Amino acid sequence: MRKTSIPHDALVFVGDGTRAVFFRNRGTIQKPALVVETVLRQENPPTRAQGTDRPGRVHAHLGAQRSAVEDTDWHRLAGDRFALEIADALYHLAHTNHYQRLIVVAPSRVLGTLRKAFHKEVQERLEAEVAKEVASCSVNQIRNELASWW
Repeated sequence: MRKTSIPHDALVFVGDGTRAVFFRNRGTIQKPALVVETVLRQENPPTRAQGTDRPGRVHAHLGAQRSAVEDTDWHRLAGDRFALEIADALYHLAHTNHYQRLIVVAPSRVLGTLRKAFHKEVQERLEAEVAKEVASCSVNQIRNELASWW
């Protein structure tokens, strides 16, 4: 993985489809001091716990042929919706000059959703993106992971 530096006063977002942790670097690039600003959680049980209906069936136009319709992945939809809420929150924070530099750490799928949803103001402040799953770790483990980058 490419080493990523964290500039002074940069906002560091670490998240996935259920958890978001916002850090602020109160230290320097050489000696970061990551302080937790906000931790957000979304209850997102697995799809099997969210939907109880059997998949629907589609009847063919001609004949008696029927096909099953694929189950809706409620867990993934909720994760994508959470990522969109985070993108919106980052836009509002950028619009109010809450940060000038942003580092985003998230799994590839979440990064893709965020990337599509980022407003121009967020994109202009984006310092780095790191495709890595660490949001489910404790805050201290996340700090240690981020510290290993410099």
